[in-house]
Amino acid sequence: MCPGRVQVFYGVGGVDEVNGVASPLRSSGRQRPGAGRRAAAALLVLPLLGALGLVLGPTGAAPAHAASACSGRLVKTVTFSTGSLRVYESRAYACAVSVAKKPGARRAMRVSLQPRGGRAVVDSGKFTKLAGPVTVHALNRCVRASGSVGGSSGSTGWILC
Repeated sequence: MCPGRVQVFYGVGGVDEVNGVASPLRSSGRQRPGAGRRAAAALLVLPLLGALGLVLGPTGAAPAHAASACSGRLVKTVTFSTGSLRVYESRAYACAVSVAKKPGARRAMRVSLQPRGGRAVVDSGKFTKLAGPVTVHALNRCVRASGSVGGSSGSTGWILC
């Protein structure tokens, strides 16, 4: 330190002895070259990347059943003139949806799924794209499903036995 020179310390930072300029100091007492520019760039780039991620959404390939509301693998599809009935199976559950061939105007749709020995679960109403999903516990049980879109319908016999 030079006599007659006042040095002021600000928390963890300090005053550069050579230039007399206040700047953040490292533990060794030397200033990092370009540290201020890197910090400013990080403060600008990180929020922009976060916003870009929100706008673009998640990356990667979507699974084939992403359009459906059911999870599991597709085990049966019954098509009819105005749509289709799709039945999915996961480990202990069965799920079914009725999907319109041409989505758009609201029309009467219905889907029903019944495990053997149990009550049917039904979703019906006026929908634009699909009715359902309906899910039942079907571990070691057969199920039957039926669905309709407009005036056409389709059904399965006992499946997943």
